[in-house]
Order: sequence, then C-alpha cells, then structure tokens
Amino acid sequence: MPRKEQGWVTFQTSHEEQKILEEFCQHSQRTKTEILRELVRGLGKNSAPPPSLPTKQEPKENTYTPDIELSGEKKALKVSSRNILKGVVKRVILGAVNSEVTLEIVHKVELTSIITRVSTEELGLAEGKEAYAVIKSNDIVIARE
Repeated sequence: MPRKEQGWVTFQTSHEEQKILEEFCQHSQRTKTEILRELVRGLGKNSAPPPSLPTKQEPKENTYTPDIELSGEKKALKVSSRNILKGVVKRVILGAVNSEVTLEIVHKVELTSIITRVSTEELGLAEGKEAYAVIKSNDIVIARE
C-alpha cells in the first residue's frame, strides 16, 4: 500500500498493451511500477519524450560508420543502430513544434519520420538534400485486419 503522500494511478489498457508491458518487464527484469515511474518522470524533462528505458542486459551493438561532411570536411559518424539507410529528402512539412520529413531511400521507397522542428532546422533538412534514416527498434509489429 502506498504511503499517504503517494497516490495510485489506475488506467485501462488493451490486452495487447498489457502483454507488451509484461514482456518488457520480463526482458528488462524490472517491475511495471519501475517502468511506469521512469516514463512519468521523463515527461517533465525539457518537454521531450522520455529516452528509451535502459535494460539490465547489455544491448547488442552493430556499429555502422557512414562518412558525413561537417564544415567542409568528411568525418566518420559512429552509430550503434543496426539499420541505417541513406536517402534523399523528398518533402519536409514544418509544423509549430514538429516536422514531418520524408526520405526516398530507393526509387519509390519512402520513409517518413516525425522529428522536432528544431532538429529539422539544425540538420538543415530540405528537399533534395541527402540524409540518413537511422532505425533503432527492438521489434517490428506487423498487423492485418
């Protein structure tokens, strides 16, 4: 039972959401309470989404080193993500806070990502410029009706 200064938060989840949380708890060897507390605490930091929750297991890393140009000189960028796809910016839709950026990876294959407007501006993303789609995910969900 919580102390008087603590409170309960109760919410409904679908069966699928509950299963996702339970599997994450098992994988990270943490309780639901620990995970949810960390997510809530992350909400107040810089008004940005919380970072990925660390697990107690060491992540598998695959370092990819694309050459990037910084201030006129090429430098190597090391990234731990497994999937890095080079593309060309096809469209940028700027919003008040976020931007929708679409990269064409190969002919007629497009990836769209929602990133902050600040990131869009800092990266200098504009139609026709080269960019990388960096995909970091523990799983991919496929569904159909």
